[in-house]
Amino acid sequence: METKLLSDHAEDLLEAAELLRNGAVVGMPTETVYGLAADARNPEAVRQIFAAKGRPADNPLIVHIAEMRALEQVAATVPPLAEKLAERFWPGPLTMILPKRKEIPEITSGGLDTVGIRMPSHPVARALIQLSGVPIAAPSANISGYPSPTTAQHVMRDMQGKIAAVVDGGACSVGVESTVIALEPNGTVRILRPGFVTKEMLEEVAPEVTLDPAILHQLQEGQTVRSPGMKYQHYSPRAHVILVEGSWQNFAALAEQNRADGVYALVFDGEETMLSLPCLTYGRSGREQAQQIFSKLRELDDDGAQKVYVRAPKPEGIGLAVYNRLIRAAGFEVIQV
Repeated sequence: METKLLSDHAEDLLEAAELLRNGAVVGMPTETVYGLAADARNPEAVRQIFAAKGRPADNPLIVHIAEMRALEQVAATVPPLAEKLAERFWPGPLTMILPKRKEIPEITSGGLDTVGIRMPSHPVARALIQLSGVPIAAPSANISGYPSPTTAQHVMRDMQGKIAAVVDGGACSVGVESTVIALEPNGTVRILRPGFVTKEMLEEVAPEVTLDPAILHQLQEGQTVRSPGMKYQHYSPRAHVILVEGSWQNFAALAEQNRADGVYALVFDGEETMLSLPCLTYGRSGREQAQQIFSKLRELDDDGAQKVYVRAPKPEGIGLAVYNRLIRAAGFEVIQV
């Protein structure tokens, strides 16, 4: 098929909403990354998402809603703590895993009896959901395992000929996928995937917040995938990514020792002038790094990089989300210097 590039103007949004109602897949902007949107209750539409991405079927999808009353159409029960978290963080980049209603098919929930739900803050995403009149399943709009897309052009590159349309809503403001949390029976909030909503922010609402070990470590064989981004190698460019922890001086020494054709460094702003090998930068603060990391990983491929040494961010605050994406992009290959 020919993938149509649509604007965020009213007539194009109406066209995109009609495509969604009719079971098609549409690239949709959100504040985090672009998503592949389809009717979450339509198994055939959701199958098209998996086919377009080449995504493993046991990897659950997140369902997007545009208003609180739609939560009851997706979740079987909503605990009081979930209501408090929604009041504080929705609309925004927080996904809550809740028991699902029977209307949500197993292909959407990855075979689980729970489903991840969030209310995006991007005005185009919310308009599309409201105009379509259906809850929207929307994983990141990239080929499975490749860096997530943060512009409509990224989506067009990955999905041309595979989906009906892409709505161009501009560059994503957050740049990494939503924080995913599970609400444990004892009232603890467990972070399954870190994002813009940090542990410290959640602690302002929840009595206890913990980090799932899978954030920084590989899942063991046979462990259940409770959230997108937990099990498989993700976010990887074609280049071989190596994450490097340690001082700038030791990082620079390592990079220079390994200088060769096709070897690049991905460093913090201002450090690129101190290396002789080709460099890209991805900001200094956690917020800047989150906004830039996926586009920079894609740019490395465009530049022909074959091996990339990446300066590890501090795994705290929003930096934890960036570190989580990079350790998976590197296939958990980390060098301490």
